[in-house]
Amino acid sequence: MSHSPSFSKWPGIITLACLFLAPMPGVADMNNNQQITKGNEATCNNIYQFSVPDLITNQPVNFCDAFKGKVLIIVNTASKCAFTGQYEGLEALYKEYADQGLVVLGFPSNQFGGQEPGRPEEIHNFCRVTYGVQFPMFAKSQVRKEGADPIWKFLGESSGTYPKWNFYKYLINRQGEVVDVYSSFTSPDSMRFKRAVKALL
Repeated sequence: MSHSPSFSKWPGIITLACLFLAPMPGVADMNNNQQITKGNEATCNNIYQFSVPDLITNQPVNFCDAFKGKVLIIVNTASKCAFTGQYEGLEALYKEYADQGLVVLGFPSNQFGGQEPGRPEEIHNFCRVTYGVQFPMFAKSQVRKEGADPIWKFLGESSGTYPKWNFYKYLINRQGEVVDVYSSFTSPDSMRFKRAVKALL
């Protein structure tokens, strides 16, 4: 009498074993998605690692999604400053070179002389009505070294220069790196500043 096992008697066990050995649906896809996500995160470094609330909606703007590969001018702004007129020159640059990849980003701050006391809607309306500002504006920020918001800590540490007053201008290349910093006294209309911007476009 043969004592060889009969596989016909074990259909349930074989089926169960196959289920355990077969790849689970969705597992490979999940792992691939995680790898893609990690890959994307790896390319979103430098200035692109940040998300900052929009001035009006207060919704976070992901810099990697919105500005990766652009040349950026990041400015701490104020509505009641002797340099407030620089909004006009910044908007002119934005309009002239937007098609070539330039974006100006405004960050209102009330840290210098209390010169940005307004609410978000007031700041927005002032900039639009007075200077025709169309470039992106973000929520009020802490820009000074002590207690700086993360993006401003990055700008300050990367450049070695934190803002000492309103309208400091940080020039960022297409790789998200800080190239140079210009003080309040450098007008966006100046040939020196324009040449530096155009060199990156």
